[in-house]
Amino acid sequence: MNNSENINLLLIALNLIAGLVIFIFGVSNMSEGLKGVGTERMKVLLGKTTNNIFVAILVGIIITTLLQSSSATIIMLIAMVNAQLLTSRQSLGVILGSNIGTTIISQIIAYNIGEYAAVPLIIGLIIFLTFKTEKAKHIGKSILGMGLIFFGLQYIGQSAEPLKNLQSFTTMMTQIQNPYWGAFVGAITTLIIQASSATIGITLSLANQGLITLPGAIAVMLGAEIGTCFDTLMASVGRSREALRAGVFHLFFNMVSVFAGIILINPLVKLILFISGEAPLARQIANGHVIFNIFGVLLFVGFVPLISKVLLKIIPDKK
Repeated sequence: MNNSENINLLLIALNLIAGLVIFIFGVSNMSEGLKGVGTERMKVLLGKTTNNIFVAILVGIIITTLLQSSSATIIMLIAMVNAQLLTSRQSLGVILGSNIGTTIISQIIAYNIGEYAAVPLIIGLIIFLTFKTEKAKHIGKSILGMGLIFFGLQYIGQSAEPLKNLQSFTTMMTQIQNPYWGAFVGAITTLIIQASSATIGITLSLANQGLITLPGAIAVMLGAEIGTCFDTLMASVGRSREALRAGVFHLFFNMVSVFAGIILINPLVKLILFISGEAPLARQIANGHVIFNIFGVLLFVGFVPLISKVLLKIIPDKK
């Protein structure tokens, strides 16, 4: 690789990082804005979660869809379990639902709506600067965050386009087709940037540029599911035994479902292609995200009572 290629690669990397920063800043602002509008309502909704596992799953889907972060949902959940507002048994269904809720943003991103980023950016900024009430400012902040998410993803996609001409990059992306290597890349990326939605957003942007294949993208997505466990597990350390059981369940659920997904990646890819038909690659990846998480929940939902008992044995209450 000559000096000019080194310079080009450096510029591409800097632009990709800039797009990623904008994306993560947008997710953070959108999440904070929505929390400011409805945190108490979300807590009430969580508090009304019953022992009915399907109600708990639905609550997890709704709250994660609003916050666009399963980590935010589960950290809030762990805090409520620690405060004895919920039992660890009730939290398990919400955790399952949160994994389905994360798929909504991948479906939105897959429509490649970055070119319309200016619309929420302008609307959000006008609301934030014009209205004086705290609630209105939170609404403006969340809409502005949405625009930053779209703009960041568009910028990432445009920055990644020159990578098509770099042999070293295309060789590396070919290696990602190995499901274990792809899952490792996805897990490490998510661990570093602390946002599985950003990892999936980058993957979808690469797909729009034709830089990644469906099996490779699914493998990275599977790894992102593991990487997102770190902050929720850390949030449960030092808390009550009930809260720790919720954090351990999240890790166990993701590890088992991802391991099953890696083993069955070929049938999973075939199912995605069958359901997606002639849809663009980004839509196929987003559909795969939904299919994988729904199957993961279905795999676990019947065993929640048993898992709850096992967790109680492994992590008993302090006497």
